[in-house]
Amino acid sequence: MLLADDHQLFLEGMRLLLANDFEITGCATDGRMLVEMACRLRPDLILLDVSMPGLNGIEAMRQIRQEVTVSRFVVVSQHDGRHYVEAAFLTGASGYVVKQSAGAELRNAISEVLAGRYYIDSSIAGRAGVETHSSPTRMFGASLTQRQREVLQLVAEGKSAKEMARILNISPKTVEFHKASLMDHVGLRTTAELTRYAIEQSIVSR
Repeated sequence: MLLADDHQLFLEGMRLLLANDFEITGCATDGRMLVEMACRLRPDLILLDVSMPGLNGIEAMRQIRQEVTVSRFVVVSQHDGRHYVEAAFLTGASGYVVKQSAGAELRNAISEVLAGRYYIDSSIAGRAGVETHSSPTRMFGASLTQRQREVLQLVAEGKSAKEMARILNISPKTVEFHKASLMDHVGLRTTAELTRYAIEQSIVSR
């Protein structure tokens, strides 16, 4: 099992909660570290947050699924909005638990997911009027390319073209090309508009 969260204290607490019953193969503190570790370790289960620096959990799942088909995902997040749940499930998650829930909720989610079933936190399921084993079905972010989603997140995080070029290992000129094509694709013209769009699409949190 691989754990990922950018809050070190929460990450350590989750590790201690699960260490007696599950083998913890590693802990990642950002999305890009998670992708690297997942591709190298190929764990059967990954617990991750939606909001992580550099690369959010949704995009990290997309990239991991391209390389590692054996891993299942359980999202553990403070976000409990329906669009976050939809984004997670439609990207490849099998479970979704909110951080405010008790440890028993997380254990239930892990057990269900390892058994090949879906699990939605009971507080979310009850509010939405669905069963805990239901999953959302609407599409999320499918119209953007992987590179456009990466650039969108970094723009929304306030990164400069040079910073994005370094993070993505491409030239600043290529960054500007992807940013321009992204703006044309979504019909937006300013960084502020792109940031609002990224929040609406759950690419970054508020």
